[in-house]
Amino acid sequence: MPRFDYPCPDCHAASSLHDAGCRFEGVEWQTVERAYADVLAPLSAGAREEDDLRDLAPEWDALHQAALSHLRRSGRVQPDTNGRLELLTAEAYREQVSEPTTDPMRTIYRRGSYPGCHDNAVFAMIAWYEMVGLTWPETREKVLEWLEESGTWARGGFEESSPQELVDSKRHVYEAGYGWKEKAQAAKHVIERHS
Repeated sequence: MPRFDYPCPDCHAASSLHDAGCRFEGVEWQTVERAYADVLAPLSAGAREEDDLRDLAPEWDALHQAALSHLRRSGRVQPDTNGRLELLTAEAYREQVSEPTTDPMRTIYRRGSYPGCHDNAVFAMIAWYEMVGLTWPETREKVLEWLEESGTWARGGFEESSPQELVDSKRHVYEAGYGWKEKAQAAKHVIERHS
């Protein structure tokens, strides 16, 4: 099944299969990606007023508005000091998304994992970094840092002999583009019981 560079702005699927109940279910994937391109193309040339984006797009519909909203929520597009929208550089974006700021990912990131939820927590961390657009080497590095800095690896309970072996054994999660939400919620419930 093909994977796409931009997720559906409603269900966040990155394949041709939208989640049930998605308001863009049935929309062809090239139409979804074209909406993102219509938003991003003018921003790649510099900051713009939101109204300019609407005027510059060949058409502006609910899909375009949802794509812009998704780019804003995910931090790819932000207001500059004058209130105009600008596209973050790849480096600025990577720096911004290296620490999750909303739950359940924030809880996993800040508190670390405990035996009983390691598989879900590591799965969620890898899937989340993939979803926000980090490459596999960047994802691997961030998850290894998290395992050490959060105390997760020191708590034990892993079959693997090293953090590197653990993360490498989960590369399939990154490559398949699995979602993170269900695994993150399950891990958060276990982590909160340890508080």
